[in-house]
Amino acid sequence: MDIDTHLYLVSAQVVPNLTPALDPSVAPRTVILLCHAGMRAQTEALTAVLKGRGISVEHWPIDDPWDLEHLQERVLELLARFSEQPGRIALNATGGTKPMSIAAYEVFRAAGAPIFYVHPELDRLIWMSPADRPNVELDNRLRLDVFLQAHGASVESAIGEAVPAARRELTAWLAANTGRLGGTLKTLNWLAFKSEGVLRSPRLDEHSARDIELRTLIERLESAEVLRFEGGRLHFPDEEARFYANGGWLEEHVYDLVRALRREHQCGIQDLARSLQIVRRNQRDQPVRNELDVAFLAENRLYLIECKTRQWRNDRDQTGPGSEALFRLDVLADLLGGLQARAMLVSYHPLDKRVKRRAADLRIQVCDGAKLAELGGVLARWTGC
Repeated sequence: MDIDTHLYLVSAQVVPNLTPALDPSVAPRTVILLCHAGMRAQTEALTAVLKGRGISVEHWPIDDPWDLEHLQERVLELLARFSEQPGRIALNATGGTKPMSIAAYEVFRAAGAPIFYVHPELDRLIWMSPADRPNVELDNRLRLDVFLQAHGASVESAIGEAVPAARRELTAWLAANTGRLGGTLKTLNWLAFKSEGVLRSPRLDEHSARDIELRTLIERLESAEVLRFEGGRLHFPDEEARFYANGGWLEEHVYDLVRALRREHQCGIQDLARSLQIVRRNQRDQPVRNELDVAFLAENRLYLIECKTRQWRNDRDQTGPGSEALFRLDVLADLLGGLQARAMLVSYHPLDKRVKRRAADLRIQVCDGAKLAELGGVLARWTGC
C-alpha cells in the first residue's frame, strides 16, 4: 500500500516539514498537522503553503505539547482511522517538542506504521521504520517566496533580474576602490539622499565642485546612465538610479557576486533576490514591514546579507549603529530562517573591533573595509561553494 498521508509535528522548524511534501518522490496527497495553540502562527503558515501546492491539510489539535500520555492518546485516536491500512500514513518525526516526537514515534512503531526523519542540514529523508527503505535525497525545490511564507512572511516586492553589464562594471570599480573613494562616496551618498522624492540634488558647493575625485566619480556614474550632471546638480532618471547612488550599488554588487556563484559553481543556490520588501505579523497580529538587502536559499537554508555604505560612529557600546545592525540581522535570521539560517554584514567602511566580536558571538559573518575586494571569496567560503 502506497503512503498517501503524512503526519507532521508542528514546531519552529519549518523546512523539515516542508521539503518532504514538495518532493515528488515522497509527496503525500494529505498532510495532518499535530498542532497546539502555542504554534498557531506556524500552523497557519504551513497550512497556507501546503494548500497552495494542492495538498489537502487537516489539523489534529493537542492540548499540551509536553504531556506524554495525552500525546500518545491523541496519536492513537488518529491512527485508529488507519487501523486497516496503517501503511498509508507515515510519521515525520523531525519536528515538535521532544515529548511530541517520542509519543508519536512509539505509537507509530507499535502499529507498524512508517516513520521517517529529515536530516536538518543534509535535506535527506531517513527511513527509521521500516529500516530497509532507501533514504531519499530531497529536491531543493523551495523558492524564497514559499520559504518566507512558511515562516510567516509575505514578499510584497523583490528584484531578481540580472545586473546590466555597464552597471556591473561600475559597481566592481566602486568596490575595488574602497581606500581612495571613502570621503567622495560620503558626499555622493548625501547628495543622493537629499534627492529623494525630487530626483535632483542640492547644488554642489564650491569645495565639492573643485573635488577631482568627486568629478571622476560623477563622470563614471554618467557613463553608466545612473545620473546627469547639469547646472551644478545631480539629476537622476528615476528612484532606482537615485537609490543606487545612495549606497544601493553595494547591494547590487553583493547580489551580482551571489549570481556569479550560482552560475559558476555547483553549490546548491536555488533562488536569490535583492531589495525584498516583506510583511510579517507580530505577536499582536499587527503587520510589520522589513526590507532584506540580499537573500538567497542554498540547500534549503536561508542566507541574509545586510549591505551598508554608511560611516560607523559611537560603536563602542551596545547601542551604536553597528551593534543595532547586527542585532536586527540576528533577529530577522531567526524569525525568517530558523536555526539553520545564516547572516552576513557587508560594510563599505571598517567596523569597530568590538562590533566584530559581537558579530562573532552572534555567528554573523562580516566583510568590511578593504576586505570588500575579497568579497567573492568570502561568499564562496561562507556558502561552501
